[in-house]
Amino acid sequence: MGLAATIAVVSGEAIALGIFLTPAAMAKSLGSPALLAAVWCGMALMALAGALCYSELAVRYPVAGGEYVYLREGYGPRVAFLYGWMSAAVIDPGVAAALAFGAVPYVQAIVAISPRLATVLPFAILIVLGAVNYLGTRLSGRVMATANLLKIAVLFALVAWAFVSGHASTANLLPLATRRPGSDMLFAAIAGSVVSAFFSFGGWWEAGKLAGEVRNPSRTLPLAFTCGVLLVTAVYLLVSFAFLAVVPLDRIVSNTAFVAQFGEALFGTAGGRILSACVLLSVAGGLMALTMAAPRVYYAMAKDSAFFSVFGRLHPRFGTPANAILLQTCGALLILLFGAFDKILAYIIFSAVVFLALSVTTLFRVKEPVRRWWFPAAPIIYLAGSAVVALLILMHSPVPALIGVAVVLAGGLLHRRLSPTTPIAVETATETLPG
Repeated sequence: MGLAATIAVVSGEAIALGIFLTPAAMAKSLGSPALLAAVWCGMALMALAGALCYSELAVRYPVAGGEYVYLREGYGPRVAFLYGWMSAAVIDPGVAAALAFGAVPYVQAIVAISPRLATVLPFAILIVLGAVNYLGTRLSGRVMATANLLKIAVLFALVAWAFVSGHASTANLLPLATRRPGSDMLFAAIAGSVVSAFFSFGGWWEAGKLAGEVRNPSRTLPLAFTCGVLLVTAVYLLVSFAFLAVVPLDRIVSNTAFVAQFGEALFGTAGGRILSACVLLSVAGGLMALTMAAPRVYYAMAKDSAFFSVFGRLHPRFGTPANAILLQTCGALLILLFGAFDKILAYIIFSAVVFLALSVTTLFRVKEPVRRWWFPAAPIIYLAGSAVVALLILMHSPVPALIGVAVVLAGGLLHRRLSPTTPIAVETATETLPG
C-alpha cells in the first residue's frame, strides 16, 4: 500500500457511523459550541501524541500485527497473546458486527426493503467485504482507499454546501461559551463527551497492523499516522460546527434523529435519503479499514506459534492471510447471529484502552532509545489521556469493565494450551508414552 491507502486506513475506521451521531449527542450534552470544540481539540492532541508513538513503533517493527507485535517485543508473548485473544474473539468481530447492523436503518431510509432482506443485509455486507479482502491486498487497498477518500470528500462537500447555500448561520453558534438550558451537569457532560470523543477517534492505530504491506514504511507510516489524525480532527471540527450552524443546539431532539434533521435542513424532503447515503459511505469505509487490518493480528500470532497454525498461512495465489480473514469474517457473522455485539463492546472497551496505552509504554522498554523531538512528551500526553478515559469508564460502568478484564484474563488459559511446549516438557512427555 502507498501513502494514500495508508492514510485511508488511519482515518477510515475513525470516520464511520459516529461522525453523524456523536457530534449531535455531545453538543446536546455539553450545551456549548466552545466546550464541544475544546473536547474535540483535547482528544485530537491525545490522538496525535499516540499517532507519533505508533508511527515510531510501526517503523521499528514493519511487520503485520500492530499492537500484538509491540506488546510481544515490550512485555513478552503472554501479554501479547492476551491482546490478540481480545481482538480475535471479541473486539474486532464485535465492532464489525455493530457497524454492519448499524448500516441497515440507513439503507431502509433510501429504499424500501422487506424485513427478511433487512435481517440478511448485515450478513451480506460482511461477506462481501471479507471476499474483497480475501482476493488481495492491492485490490482491497484500492477499494478501501477509494471509499474512504470519497467519504472525506463528501463530508467536506457537505460542510461547504451548508455555508455556500445559506442554510448555515454563524448566529446559531452564538454565544459560543454560554451553556444552553437543558444541558447535562457539567462534569457528567464533559466526562461522557470525552469518552465519546475517544471512541469517535478510535481506529487511527489500525495502520500499524498493516505495516508489513506498506511501501517504504519508514517514510510512509509517520506521514500516514500524523496526516490521518489531523484529517480526522479537521473533519470532526468542521462537520460539528456545520451541524450546529444549520441545526441550533436547542432544536436537536436526539442523536439518531439528527441525521434526518440536518438532511432536511440542507436538501428538503430528499435530505434524509442523501444523508443516509453519506452515512452508508462512511460505514463502508470504516468497515473496509477494519476488515483489512484485524486479520493481520491473528496472522502474526499464528506465525509466532501462539495461535492455531492454520491462520498463519498466506493464500498461494492472492498472497493474503486468507484463513485469518475467514476467521474474522466468521466471528463477526457469529456475533451478528446472536445479536450480542452491543454487550460485548461495553464489556471489553476498558481493556482495549489499557492495551493501547500499554503498547505506547513499550517505547520506554526498547533496546535502542527513541531519539525523536517529541519524546518523551508524546507518550506522556497519550498515557495521561488514556488514564483519564479509563478512569471515566470505570466510574461510569465498573461492572462491565471488570467483566471485560476477566474475559481478557481468561485468555491466559488458552495461551497455555497453544504455547509451544518447552524442551523439558517435551522430553518428559516422550518418556511417558508407551514404547
